[in-house]
Amino acid sequence: MCGIVGLFLKDKSLEPKLGEMLTEMLITMTDRGPDSAGIAVYGDTREGHAKLTVQSADPETDFADLGRDLIAEIGGDLSVRVIDTHAVIDLPENKLAEARAALKDLRPDARVMSAGEVIEIYKEVGLPEDVARRFDIPKLTGTHGIGHTRMATESAVTTLGAHPFSTGADQCLVHNGSLSNHNSLRRKLAREGVTVETLNDTEVAAAYLTWKMQNGSTLGEALEAGLDDLDGFYTFVVGTKDGFGVVRDPIACKPAVMAETDQYVAFGSEYRALVSLPGIEDARVWEPEPATVYFWNH
Repeated sequence: MCGIVGLFLKDKSLEPKLGEMLTEMLITMTDRGPDSAGIAVYGDTREGHAKLTVQSADPETDFADLGRDLIAEIGGDLSVRVIDTHAVIDLPENKLAEARAALKDLRPDARVMSAGEVIEIYKEVGLPEDVARRFDIPKLTGTHGIGHTRMATESAVTTLGAHPFSTGADQCLVHNGSLSNHNSLRRKLAREGVTVETLNDTEVAAAYLTWKMQNGSTLGEALEAGLDDLDGFYTFVVGTKDGFGVVRDPIACKPAVMAETDQYVAFGSEYRALVSLPGIEDARVWEPEPATVYFWNH
C-alpha cells in the first residue's frame, strides 16, 4: 500500500514554502503508510560544496565532535548541522568521496542517507506527522522534493527500510508496489559492483537506475529499460538534481494522480494529497499512463 507525494516548483516564489506544502501532502497520505516516512528535498548549497546526510541510532555519540574528527581526517572547510537522528555535512565537493570513506572508520554505525550538491534526505520510523515534526520539514526550502509514507510488506519496519532510497549523487527513488525479481537483480548488480545495503526491493530499483546511468543512459532511458528488466507492479517517482520523473508499470494497478499549473507539477498516490495546493482548482489533473515516462526539469 504506501503513499507517494512529489512537488516540482516552476514558480521561485513558492520555494520558501516547499517543505510546508510537502509536509501537508505527506501527512494526508498517513493511512497509506503509517509505519515510517521520509522526504527528499532539493535545496541550495554553497558553490563548490556538496552535502552528505547521515543517520545514526545514537546521534549523541556519533555526531559529537563529528566535524572536528572529519577535519582532522580529511581537512577542508566543512560544517555539521545536526537535526534529530540525522546530520547534514556541508563540505567541499572534491572531498565528498573522501568523507564517505572516512565515515566508515570514524563512525561505523552511522549510515549515509544521501550525497550530492543539493539533496537532503530525512527518514525515520513513525507516523508521517511525527517524522515531519522531528526534522522540522515544514521549514525546509527548495526547488522540488518527494516524500513517502510506508506500509512495510517485504521487509522489517526500520529506518534503513524507509523511503526515499538514494544510490547515486543527487538521485533518489520512492516506490509504491512490489518487485518480484529483486533478488535476482540484486545478485546481478552485485556482479557489476553495485552495492545494495538493505532487503528493500525499492533500493534495488534505485540501484538499477543508478547503474544504468553510470553506463551512459539518461534517466529517461533508464526508466524505459526498467519496463523490460523490472518485474512486478510499481509506481516510481525519481528525484534528480534538476527535476523529477514518474513511471508506472505496464499494468498500472497502483493509484497515481498528477496535477500541473503554471506554478508547479505535483504527484500524489491519491488526489486528496493535492487538494491543499494553491490553484489546484484550475490545474490540469490526470492519471499517468501505464508504461510511460514523465519528466520535468529546471
